[in-house]
Amino acid sequence: MKQGRLAIRVAGLSASLAGALALHGAWRSGRRASPWPRRFLARVARIAGARARIVGQPLTRDVMFVANHQSWLDIPLLAGATGTSFVAKAELARTPLVGWLCGLNRTLFIERADRLGIADQVQAIRDALARGQPLAIFPEGTTGDGRALLPFKPALFAALDPAPPGIRVQPVRIDYGPAMADLAWPDGEHGQTNAARVLRRPGRFTATLTFCPPFDPADHPGRKAIAAAARRRIADAAPRDCDTPQPRSC
Repeated sequence: MKQGRLAIRVAGLSASLAGALALHGAWRSGRRASPWPRRFLARVARIAGARARIVGQPLTRDVMFVANHQSWLDIPLLAGATGTSFVAKAELARTPLVGWLCGLNRTLFIERADRLGIADQVQAIRDALARGQPLAIFPEGTTGDGRALLPFKPALFAALDPAPPGIRVQPVRIDYGPAMADLAWPDGEHGQTNAARVLRRPGRFTATLTFCPPFDPADHPGRKAIAAAARRRIADAAPRDCDTPQPRSC
């Protein structure tokens, strides 16, 4: 039964990808901004069984989303809800198919081990934000088990010190509720193994994305202070505090 469910979902993903690529190509040939990467990613989450529940109001531009990270589903859910691009490690760009798909969603790849190139990486993030396109980071730097919020790495927040004019930081808490144990991507588990395990999972589940009120990074001088402010807001947006789908302070 599990193998059959996996096969059905993989077939659904393949069909959705083929359709989205055809439509994306048509939009791009007409020199129009394509909505299809975002729509495809939202469809990926639904095929995997996720039903997104949005709490709060996400910004649509001039924003850096800062989210906790537990599963690869975080990416299609957040992109589907906001249209955001992501900052990701460069190794992902070299992954067959996945790297190419990330490129379609305007992912910004960085070399974490390239200490000499940090200034260039920070400038690339600043340039992307200055164009108005929403950009998202997962400052824990890895996926967790959903039971605890990991420390935030402040390096990527250097692009906000100082921030391009008009940019806001919007913390986002992603919560899978009772399904978390099945969806978490523990350290050391191979990506394909985790993806197959998630796609074999029966039934549907609710993924709650809590968009906390955005803040001006200039109010928290220094990358460490910005990281701490974002982490505090995500920690405060625990499910017990945001249990109704209404905008609220977190």
